[in-house]
Amino acid sequence: MMGSNALFGTGIGSDVDQLYSITLFVALLSACIVIGHLLEENRWINESITALLIGLCSGIVILLTTNGKSSRILEFDEQLFFIYLLPPIIFNAGFQVKKKQFFRNFMTIVLFGVVGTLISFCIISFGAKSFFANLDIGSLELQDYLAIGAIFSATDSVCTLQVLNQDDTPLLYSLVFGEGVVNDATSVVLFNAIQRFDLSHVKSKIAAQFMGNFLTLFITSTFLGIVIGLLCAYLIKKLYLGRHSTDREVALMMLMAYLSYVMSEMFNLSGILTVFFCGIVMSHYTWHNVTQSSRTTTRHAFATLSFVAEAFIFLYVGMDALDIEKWKFVSESPGKSIAASAVLFGLVLVGRASFIFPLSFLSNFTKKSKSDKFDLKQQVTIWWAGLMRGAVSMALAYNQFARSGHTQQPGNAIMITSTITVVLFSTIVFGLMTKPLLKFLLPQSIIPEHGMESETAGTRPILMPLLDDEENVEVGKESSNTHLPSSLHMLLTTPTNTIHHYWRKFDDAIMRPVFGGRGFAQLDSGSSEEASE
Repeated sequence: MMGSNALFGTGIGSDVDQLYSITLFVALLSACIVIGHLLEENRWINESITALLIGLCSGIVILLTTNGKSSRILEFDEQLFFIYLLPPIIFNAGFQVKKKQFFRNFMTIVLFGVVGTLISFCIISFGAKSFFANLDIGSLELQDYLAIGAIFSATDSVCTLQVLNQDDTPLLYSLVFGEGVVNDATSVVLFNAIQRFDLSHVKSKIAAQFMGNFLTLFITSTFLGIVIGLLCAYLIKKLYLGRHSTDREVALMMLMAYLSYVMSEMFNLSGILTVFFCGIVMSHYTWHNVTQSSRTTTRHAFATLSFVAEAFIFLYVGMDALDIEKWKFVSESPGKSIAASAVLFGLVLVGRASFIFPLSFLSNFTKKSKSDKFDLKQQVTIWWAGLMRGAVSMALAYNQFARSGHTQQPGNAIMITSTITVVLFSTIVFGLMTKPLLKFLLPQSIIPEHGMESETAGTRPILMPLLDDEENVEVGKESSNTHLPSSLHMLLTTPTNTIHHYWRKFDDAIMRPVFGGRGFAQLDSGSSEEASE
C-alpha cells in the first residue's frame, strides 16, 4: 500500500506546508457542506455543483496568490480515487438500493446498464477514433480510444434523482437509479478489461476474446462480492457481537466491505462491481443481524463516507480544472481542445440516444401492463439523466492519461482537459436545467420544495428506506401467490416475477436460516417497532 507521501503532496516539500494545505482543503469541504445545505431548498444546485464551483473559485484564488504557478493546494496519485474514494461511493449505492424495485426491474436495468453501456462504449470509441484522426491531437493508441469509450460511458444521474419524486414515479426512479449504478460498474469493468487486454496484435477473434474477458471479470467480481457479504452476515449472526459491543459489529461491517474491494483489486478483478454487490448482500442479510443502534449507525456512516468522498472528488476537479501544467500543452492549440471537447460531448449525446429509445421500445414491447411501459416523456427523462458525467469519469481519465496528477504528453493533456470540460459543462449547465426540464415533462414527479426536507428531518422512520421494499413483498406474498399457474406458464409470461417468486422461497428456506436477515436474526425480538412499520 502506498504511503501518505505518495498520495498527497503540495509541490513544496515541507511537512508544515503540507499540513496547511490539508487544513485548507478540509475547511473547503466543510464550506461545501454548509453552502450546499443553504442552497438545498430550491434544488437548483446540488452538492456536486456546489463542490465544483467552490473548487473553481478556490483554484482562481490560489492561482492569483502563487503568481500563476499552481491552482491546487494538494496533488495526489490517481490511485487515490480507486483505493480510497470510489469504494465508499459505490458500496453505499449498493447498500441503500431499493431491492424490491431494483430486482423487479432488473431485466430493464441490465438492458440499459449493461447492453446500453456497451452500445454507447462502441459509438464513443469508434467515433472518437474517426474524428480525432482529423484533429491531430497527439499520439493516441487503440487502447486509448477504447478507454475513452469506457470513460465517457460512465454516467452521473444524481441531479435527476434529487429532483424526481420516488413515491409518485417509483418505476422511473428505480430505473434511473439502478441503471446509473450498473452503468458505473459496467464502465469500470470495461475499463479494467481494456487495461488487461493485449491490443498490440489485433486478430479477427479479438471481439470475442474481449467479450469473454469482460464477462469473466463481471461474473467473478460479482461472485466475490456476494461471498464476502455472506461471510460477514454469517460471522455477525453466529458471533452475536452486539451483545458485547455495537462498535465491533459496525467496524466489522465496514472492514469486510472494504476487504471485498481490495481483495478484488488484488486478484485483478473489478473492485467497483465487487463492493456494489457486497453492499446489496450486506443490506439484505448482515444489516438485519446487528443491533438497532448499529443499523442506524451503519446506514448514516456509509452515506456520510460516500457524501464526503464525492465532495472531495468534485472539489479537487474544480481546482484541477485550472491547472497550468495541463493548459500549457493546450494553449498552443486551443482550437484542438475545444474541438475535442465538442466531439466528445456530441458523442455522449448520440451514444446515449442510440440505446435509450430503441431499448425502451424493446422493453415496452415485452410488457403487457401499460403502467410498466415508458412513454416518450419518461424516455426523454431517462436519456437526460444519463447525460451528466461525474466522479467515475474523472477517476478513469486520471488513471488512463495522468501519472501522479501530471501529464507529460500533449495528447494526454488534451484528453484530461476535455474530460474536465465535459464534466464541468454537463454537471453545471445540465444540472441547472434538470429541474425546469422535469417540471415541464413530468410535473407530477417533482419533489415539493419543502416536502423532502420535512420528510428527511425525521417524519419518516430512519429504518424504512432499507425495510419497506422487503416488507411490501412479505405482506403481499400470500395473497399474490394463492392461485399460481404452472411454473412454465409463469416463466414464459412473467419471467421476472417468476424468478423472484422462487428466489423468495429459496431465500426463506435456505439462505436466511443460515445467514440471517429479517425474520431470522437473533435480534428480531427487539425489533418489534420495525416489524409494525
